[in-house]
Amino acid sequence: MGRGRGRGRPRRVRQVGIDLDVTYFKPVGAGMADVEAIVLTVEEVEALRLADLEGLEQEEAAKMMGVSRKTLWRELESARKKVAGALVNGNAIKIEGGTYEKD
Repeated sequence: MGRGRGRGRPRRVRQVGIDLDVTYFKPVGAGMADVEAIVLTVEEVEALRLADLEGLEQEEAAKMMGVSRKTLWRELESARKKVAGALVNGNAIKIEGGTYEKD
């Protein structure tokens, strides 16, 4: 029998070094019910922080998160696309979920 969706390898736990005090951003003047929220995982935010805010090379950022460089690249690509889409389309950004542990 073939492998179905969701039956791949378990997702590896990512190491994150951030404590998020704010987990929801929305356009000014828009009510909470008036905007669609785009969800970013905690590890997507951590990838953005390490690569874009801290300026680390992908290899170093991946090592800090305990993942491969390719996995970090996928997290970055996903997060950047979501953030860009939210900014351009006026969506809210909600940060929640993921497979991570605080280091």
